[in-house]
Amino acid sequence: MRSRVHRPELITKVNVTPIIDVALVLVIILLVTAPMMSVSDLKVNLPQAKDQRNVCITISSTGECAVDDQAVVAGGLETELARRLAEPGNREVLVVVRADKQVPFSTIRHALDDARTAGAHRLAIATRQRAEARP
Repeated sequence: MRSRVHRPELITKVNVTPIIDVALVLVIILLVTAPMMSVSDLKVNLPQAKDQRNVCITISSTGECAVDDQAVVAGGLETELARRLAEPGNREVLVVVRADKQVPFSTIRHALDDARTAGAHRLAIATRQRAEARP
C-alpha cells in the first residue's frame, strides 16, 4: 500500500492586493505634488487688480431693455445711461451690452450708439465662449 504524501497546493493566482495598495499610494502622491509642480519658484511682484465697475445694458429677446437692474422704457436708454455715467466715479466705467442671441444686431447697434451719445467711452458686448474645440 502506498502512502500518500500531502503536498501543499501550488499558488497559481497572482495576489493583486499589494499592487493595488502601491498604485493608490502613487496616485495620492501624484495628486499632492502635481499642484506644486505647476507654479514656478520665480519671485514675481504681481500688480494689484483695479476694482472695475460696469454698467450693464440688458436687452431681452422680446426687446425689453434694462440698465443694471432697472427696467428702461423704449427710447429712455440714452437718458438713463447719461444719468448713470454722471454719477461720481462712473466717468470711465465700462458699459457692457448683454443681449439675447435672438435680438437683431441693429437693436444692439442702436444701444451702442445711445451709450456713445450718453457719454460712454468704453463699450463691450457680452458673449459666451464656445465649448467645442476648434480645429
